[in-house]
Amino acid sequence: MAIHKTAIIAEDAIIPASCEIGPNVVIGEGVVLGENVKIMASAYLEFCEIGDGTVISPFASIGTPPQDLSYKGQRTKVVIGKNCMIKEYVTINRAAGDDGAITKVGDRCLFMASSHVAHNCVVEDEVIFANLATIGGHVHVCKGSFLGGMSVYHQNIRIGEYAIVSGFSGARMDIPPFAKAGGYPASLYGANVVGLKRRGFSKEELLNLRNAYRLIQSRTMTLTNVANKLEEEYPNDKNIIRLVEFIRTSKRGIYLGRYGSSSGEEE
Repeated sequence: MAIHKTAIIAEDAIIPASCEIGPNVVIGEGVVLGENVKIMASAYLEFCEIGDGTVISPFASIGTPPQDLSYKGQRTKVVIGKNCMIKEYVTINRAAGDDGAITKVGDRCLFMASSHVAHNCVVEDEVIFANLATIGGHVHVCKGSFLGGMSVYHQNIRIGEYAIVSGFSGARMDIPPFAKAGGYPASLYGANVVGLKRRGFSKEELLNLRNAYRLIQSRTMTLTNVANKLEEEYPNDKNIIRLVEFIRTSKRGIYLGRYGSSSGEEE
């Protein structure tokens, strides 16, 4: 075990011998580290579980209390998966609410410098937060999505699988799977074709998603009717099925643009 002599470690911390702890690191109460975790100089951790192989850069803060006035010191925590990269000045707050509540991050995520994950969020596997990307409380970020630099996200919204949102955007409604979105408020600009190609989507899958987003953006029918039509036309396409399910379960609505539908009904 390589622990620098200036590190401060709480008595109840669980640290395998394979971990590396840098100078001036503070590991407070309730920390459990997996194998081969590396924590670099001056990082601060408390009330968190960190998966195998994750690297935490200088001045990151993990597991600190939520920025929520309702929080009264309950025993909550952050759970981070395997092989994540958490860069400088990233903040990931533990959950608000009852004892046992968590803020959860999946495997192989990248959080660039100064990005922020608020209380009770769920960030699935292989998500990328560019510099200063910030999500509010209770946001759910699905697998493989990319949040652009300095983009911000209202609490309680969802960002679907493999979506990409441009930098300087602001989202207050859901962003559906496989989408390309941006602006303030963030609206749809079609399917994330480049990102989906890199993920190995077939030509047929890409064509179907392109057609689906053309229909969504045509604004010729409500989103409810769009979902029904897509279900009829692509009954065996798992991506379209997921897109339809996302539309139907949206609680915050989906913003199509200034003159578009935001909640499944015509404006």
